[in-house]
Amino acid sequence: MRCPFCGSPDSRVTDSRPAEDENAIRRRRECLNCGKRFTTWEKTEVIPLTVVKKDGARVPFDSGKILSGVMKACYKRSVPVDLLRSRVNALEQEFNQSGENEISSARIGEKVMDMLKEIDQIAYVRFASVYREFKDAESFMDELRELLEKA
Repeated sequence: MRCPFCGSPDSRVTDSRPAEDENAIRRRRECLNCGKRFTTWEKTEVIPLTVVKKDGARVPFDSGKILSGVMKACYKRSVPVDLLRSRVNALEQEFNQSGENEISSARIGEKVMDMLKEIDQIAYVRFASVYREFKDAESFMDELRELLEKA
């Protein structure tokens, strides 16, 4: 870290403590050349996720959109909203920890369907009917048959 007063690259840390929000570390430093003290901040750089849509468009990841879709699928079902929030947050964390900067909307949709299949099968079918864009009753019935075979 260069001293802001003399430009020397040599300094020593005299004090370190977490910032109030605990998302950064505040460090007091002393320049070994001129002796002056200064403060630096160390933060984790978070690269935001980008969603690659079917048409190739790229948009910022928004877990609120996922939660909204899941809540619509669970409309009039006895599924606690807190459970949905925690599962959507877990999905977001999984995507962030994958190390990828871009994620396809198809992968997100499949993960959401897997999540809903565990929580509520009716909500799963509702979500799948919109996500998979069933063209007719037969494709809808195929999905139901597959769900029943796995149950």
